Amino acid sequence: MIPQDRHVPQRLFLVRHGQTRWNLEHRLQGQLDSPLTDDGIRQAKSVAERLDGHGITTVCSSPLGRALRTAVIIADRIGADLVEVPELAEVHHGDMAGLTWDDVDQRFPSARADRAANRYGWAFPGGESYAQARARARRALSACGWASGGVPVLVTHEMLGRMLRADLRRLDPTAALSLRHPHDVVFEIDRGVERML
Repeated sequence: MIPQDRHVPQRLFLVRHGQTRWNLEHRLQGQLDSPLTDDGIRQAKSVAERLDGHGITTVCSSPLGRALRTAVIIADRIGADLVEVPELAEVHHGDMAGLTWDDVDQRFPSARADRAANRYGWAFPGGESYAQARARARRALSACGWASGGVPVLVTHEMLGRMLRADLRRLDPTAALSLRHPHDVVFEIDRGVERML
């Protein structure tokens, strides 16, 4: 459900960070980091070009390196202020961060089945669940509203991005978990209506 906080932007742009080395290796990143690839840098530049000319004055970014690097490229191109918003960090993968799913199967043999039984409520060992991250996403939306004087760009991650979009669009958990966000796609969300820019 959309939060009732009057500081939540009614219109915003949502960006996922550019591709990273760990994306290519199919490693769970969570709140660990790996650098953007050359393609990831190109993706960030392409996104920045598409956002240029939309009158954006604030880029709100996850503090994680891959998102922050993407956000710097965007902010420099469009001449916007950059604000780090800790609540925009990716879902915390806890003890599974840095692992591939093959590694997970070896170290946490029941994890996939447990996750499949309750994907929204299941928490990464030592980390968080989508349900917990959704509450954090609501706080991020309010923080970005406070930080921006107009329509902001939020630079974040795929999993947390699902929760941001779910809140803004009033989606239930099942619909939220079905969302995808490729690295070079910009979503514009205006009063609950989403379109690709």
